[in-house]
Amino acid sequence: MYSAIILAAGLGRKAWPYGEYRQKCTIPIANVPIVRRLAKSLIDIGVNQIIVVVGHHAQQVRGAVADLPGIEFVTQASDQGTAISALSAAEKVINKRYLIVYGDVVTPVENFRDLVQRFEESGAVAAAMLQSIGHEDPSNWICGGIDGDLLSGTEGHPRGSAYRLCGVYAVRSDMTSYLLRNPGIATRVPVGGMPPPEAEISSSFQIMIDDGQQVLAVETNQFFVDVDKPWHILEANRLVIDYLMSKVEDHQIDCSASISDAAEIQGKIVLGKNSVIGPRVVIKNGLIAGANNNITNGAILGGHVLVGNHCRISDYCDIGNSTVGNHCVIGHGAEMSGVMFDKVYLYHYCEMSGVFGTATDIGAATVCGTLRFDDRDTAHQINGRYEVPTVGANATYMGDYCRTGVNAMIMPGTKIGSYSVVGPGVILNEDVPSKTMIMVKQELVKKTWGPERYGW
Repeated sequence: MYSAIILAAGLGRKAWPYGEYRQKCTIPIANVPIVRRLAKSLIDIGVNQIIVVVGHHAQQVRGAVADLPGIEFVTQASDQGTAISALSAAEKVINKRYLIVYGDVVTPVENFRDLVQRFEESGAVAAAMLQSIGHEDPSNWICGGIDGDLLSGTEGHPRGSAYRLCGVYAVRSDMTSYLLRNPGIATRVPVGGMPPPEAEISSSFQIMIDDGQQVLAVETNQFFVDVDKPWHILEANRLVIDYLMSKVEDHQIDCSASISDAAEIQGKIVLGKNSVIGPRVVIKNGLIAGANNNITNGAILGGHVLVGNHCRISDYCDIGNSTVGNHCVIGHGAEMSGVMFDKVYLYHYCEMSGVFGTATDIGAATVCGTLRFDDRDTAHQINGRYEVPTVGANATYMGDYCRTGVNAMIMPGTKIGSYSVVGPGVILNEDVPSKTMIMVKQELVKKTWGPERYGW
């Protein structure tokens, strides 16, 4: 049997505006918190003990997974690094083998199953999951080398590498000694590299390799996303929805649900209890929808769309490839592409593209720009460093509990912190801090006018 340690204590600063008032591991991906999705995958492969290390916004994590079987919690007093987090939980492990999983990763169960199977067959002391860098910049990641089927070494934020470490490891019980020997700072960095003083778990695996221990390298065979920055939410949602849609072989319509004969349906439909697809609805490429939804009166759903529960989608709105959370409203010609968390309202001809946080109210005719005049992608500042995302560079990223006024215009690549307001008529081209209201000051010109102006 296997145990698992999920590391869910991090501060999530790079995910702003979603890591400040929300534990990053609880960000919903396809309407399921990341940490819950992880825990359920681990249970599916036979893990019978899951120890979740919590810290920052700990109760949000507990609330997301406490009802699942085999869950335990360990509280980390301070954020000293992933090796310290894993060490705080290792003494509770009851099995001789266990997994260590970063709590912000999104990947299908097949990757976990393959890692465990390869680990069992190899007889190695440990195994690490790796992903091809592909179009990503290796300087953003902890990377690893592969020699045959073994991990040849690790390096933090290198200038060049073919593979990155996924933060998913399988180990045997004697791993504790290597966690204790962690140097407390990443020593394998490029010349001129500047690692933070924290105990990164990859350094423990490097010590293991230096001792002559064999660490198996297992490449991912399915998609993998580390939700490190806001645009990774878009990427993870798109990949998960595509994956879920690929598993739908035929219509799955609850007996209490209904579809109007006047609706135009293409692709496979999953429809939950008491949900309705009404007249003049157009579904272009399949739909997965939960319970008690009312999708009616000319709503257009293009691409792959996933809808939660208790939503109203109507009145000739247009939804592209998107995740729609629970209790959302989209209507009156509103356009949407991206991710809506729970209880987001889009109404009256707004055009939205990006990620929109919980209980956000979008004012009439709010528009998100997505195309710059120079046709380039927007560079985003993350912890003081500029970075051009490979996905969603020109999307809008709006935190939880926000509002916009009528005719607000949000320029490409803008981020808006939680508890903030963008007032009516504002043309926003810079990031807005959390707990901030932005209003435009209008200058009026008054002149006399009347019949005399027309010669009377």
